[in-house]
Amino acid sequence: MAPSGKKPRTTSRNPDLIRGIGKYSRSKMYHKRGLWAIKAKNGGSFPHHDPKSKPAAPEVKPPKFYPADDVKKPIPNHRKPKPTKLRASITPGTVLIILAGRFMGKRVVFLNQLSSGLLLVTGPFKVNGVPLRRVNQAYVIATSTKVDISGVDVQKYDDKYFAKETKRKKKKGEGEFFEAEKEETKSLPQEKKDDQKAVDAQLIKCIEAVPDLKAYLAARFSLRSGMKPHELVF
Repeated sequence: MAPSGKKPRTTSRNPDLIRGIGKYSRSKMYHKRGLWAIKAKNGGSFPHHDPKSKPAAPEVKPPKFYPADDVKKPIPNHRKPKPTKLRASITPGTVLIILAGRFMGKRVVFLNQLSSGLLLVTGPFKVNGVPLRRVNQAYVIATSTKVDISGVDVQKYDDKYFAKETKRKKKKGEGEFFEAEKEETKSLPQEKKDDQKAVDAQLIKCIEAVPDLKAYLAARFSLRSGMKPHELVF
């Protein structure tokens, strides 16, 4: 015996003659779909369900005063920061070439990756004038030259070490407003100078153990005419 049960409908009751125009009219479909029987069963109208009543919100008393300017509310950030993945070619002791910024073209030694994802590098300062600083790995080229920095202690240096001190500006009087401002030269704290000397002393010992490495770090990287960057092997 054939199975009793209707197959589900896969085609429309009112096929299109052309796009937007159906074969049957609205009144024809009214009788074809049996909507008249549904209305007759429910007293001449289609059945409807009453919406669920929502709990009344507590009354909030409006503020007495409003700010003169619109106060911008910060957009909450619910994203969880992901740690920056370090390139496989960059390992502690790798010699990098800086591609942008004040020390563009200088060769530096990679010491450690900080929690912010930036790279802690140094020249060292006594060799090529590059101090301890943070660099984004997108702006460096990793070379195949490596230095053994197992004897260099860099646990002290983190992102807070490089944070700038914010000073409040004093309000100027009427007489000082029209006077020319004198730019004050900022001197590096003695503590950071001592830290740089300590790192340089440890790192230079490792560099001098490799022949010609000190001269290699002191030389600036540059391209000459006819050199193709995509064919170079660093």
